[in-house]
Amino acid sequence: MRPKYQRIVLKLSGEALAGEPKERDKKFGYDSAVLSDIVNQVKEISDLGIEVALVVGGGNLWRGVKGSQTLGIDRATADYMGMLATVMNALALQGALESAGVVTRVQSAIEMREVAEPYIRRRAIRHLEKGRVVIFAAGTGNPYFTTDTVAALRAAEIDAEIVLKATGEVDGVYSSDPKLDTPENKAVKYDRITYHEVLKEELKAMDATAISLCMDNDIPIIVFNLSEPGNVRRAVFGEKIGTYIGG
Repeated sequence: MRPKYQRIVLKLSGEALAGEPKERDKKFGYDSAVLSDIVNQVKEISDLGIEVALVVGGGNLWRGVKGSQTLGIDRATADYMGMLATVMNALALQGALESAGVVTRVQSAIEMREVAEPYIRRRAIRHLEKGRVVIFAAGTGNPYFTTDTVAALRAAEIDAEIVLKATGEVDGVYSSDPKLDTPENKAVKYDRITYHEVLKEELKAMDATAISLCMDNDIPIIVFNLSEPGNVRRAVFGEKIGTYIGG
């Protein structure tokens, strides 16, 4: 059986790096078991010849919007702080992946040559062609953009075939928040849904800018649960997991 996708963008939430959802509100930083599982899943598909680019959030260290609201910091500054958090997460992933024998490159949208390459589209594509895992850090380099949007943007730039959004909380896209599921408010999971439906229903799959970018560039999205071992491979091989968002 051959993989369905050869070049992917895997979007990881920063919160997922901190551990299980029930503990996340009390935890900060990294869970070694989660990091190890991510490394194993990325290595598995990289060893198969899949070209893998990673985009990671920074929510386990800092969230721009929340920081702005709670500390009174202006939004732009808070977002720049969040970009630096994504660089820390990218370096953590790089270290863990390289310890497992996976060659990686971190490319940062904010120049910091001592720790990462600057983001250069053609160089990123060349790294992928050589079998290196590329980790995109520091967002777009601009405030007011989420890492979901970064994943969609980078996917379009490097001609990725799909965006895999791996979460640690849910196993797909639901009609309403499954954590608030009640007899009166029954959350229904979608196996497949269109970009337009996500935008129209304001579903919390990815932010609207990211969905629009993927729609404009005909890049499908799969939202799935990262915590189940082997799910990244299943997604790459086209197996039915999570929720498929497309045209």
